[in-house]
Amino acid sequence: MDHIKEILEYNRVFVENKEYEAYRTGKFPNKRMVIITCMDTRLTELLPKAMNLRNGDVKIIKNAGAIISQPFGSVMRSVLVALYELEADEVLVIGHYECGMAALNADHMVNEMLERGISQEVLSTLENSGIKLNKWLKGFDNIEEGVRSTVKLIKNHPLLPPNAPVHGMVIHPDTGELTLVVDGNKQ
Repeated sequence: MDHIKEILEYNRVFVENKEYEAYRTGKFPNKRMVIITCMDTRLTELLPKAMNLRNGDVKIIKNAGAIISQPFGSVMRSVLVALYELEADEVLVIGHYECGMAALNADHMVNEMLERGISQEVLSTLENSGIKLNKWLKGFDNIEEGVRSTVKLIKNHPLLPPNAPVHGMVIHPDTGELTLVVDGNKQ
């Protein structure tokens, strides 16, 4: 059975049995916090459990490496929506050890694109349009520095509410241990 059919069958039973009732909550985060974290599969259940978070407690934004690389991109827009429209009042950036973004090799990824059918012409057009794939696909060398960099970008954003604390943490993907990297209350 393919994954989509499997998902839809599970969902049919889930809805039919009203299993969703255990997860009902409002759209505003109970703990008034927005979290930016990595999309790593090890964090899907571990991060909320390690932080004692339940459905409805926080807004969670996931992307590769918990990095905000564009100050006016979709991730930062989501942070601002959470702060201005969804009653969040503080931000937490959570990276993790053993992150794939630390080892991201832009040249390797571009070669993979070519092997999977993206033409050299497309890549050349992007380069000639000012899109530097080696820069755009760059990760970070050190997870703590990656977290600090994203915290700094958020904290210095011209549209961030002046008193909104922006914290930074790193989680261990095996144990769930959290390390505070930036205490947003002391900035």
